[in-house]
Amino acid sequence: MSRVCELSGKGPMSGNTVSHANNKSRRRFLPNLNEVTLISDALGQSFKLRISAAALRTVDHRGGLDAFLAKAKDEELSATALKIKKEIAKVQAAA
Repeated sequence: MSRVCELSGKGPMSGNTVSHANNKSRRRFLPNLNEVTLISDALGQSFKLRISAAALRTVDHRGGLDAFLAKAKDEELSATALKIKKEIAKVQAAA
């Protein structure tokens, strides 16, 4: 399982661990990923996604999964999130 957020595309970054003696050694900064269940209002269905805590706050701020996916760029989304976005767009176009 890769350490990449399914909604924001946020992945591991690299940097230095700096000691008190100013010695530098390489390390990885991993995103804070959580497995959450988000509910789509348009589809009336819940989806299990592995997203970062920052993306979860953004979903809440924008007013739910449907609003977040409508505004999200396709390049940042995972394959499952892109599939959900297209299903929501199809349902909203029909309504």
